[in-house]
Amino acid sequence: MPRKAKEEDRENRITMEIIVDAYGPEEQALGWYYYLEEHLQVPFQARCIAKRSISPLEVGEQVEVIGMPPEAECEHEMFVQIRWERRTFSVPLSQLEGIGVDEDTQTAIEDWHYWVDQGHSL
Repeated sequence: MPRKAKEEDRENRITMEIIVDAYGPEEQALGWYYYLEEHLQVPFQARCIAKRSISPLEVGEQVEVIGMPPEAECEHEMFVQIRWERRTFSVPLSQLEGIGVDEDTQTAIEDWHYWVDQGHSL
């Protein structure tokens, strides 16, 4: 997948606010986790935009995001907890887009998508 063009404001926010002082993947994961926990205004509606083998969601399905899972579950990728078919479990945030979310939530989701699209991983 081709990488998106660099976005200076987003790059600066990620570097100076999210992963500042992170000296490895574990610290980056914590930076992302607490940034998302603070900025995602839950609950919110989301739509699946990508099929993942680790998730039962199909592209186009709508779900309710209700929060972040325990931080230990986000050591290698950022997950969010959802309600789906009367169950609660976690799916990758990169699999979802917000529906009618506030600006803070939209920016946080887009920041994570951007970081992943730039080829970064935890």
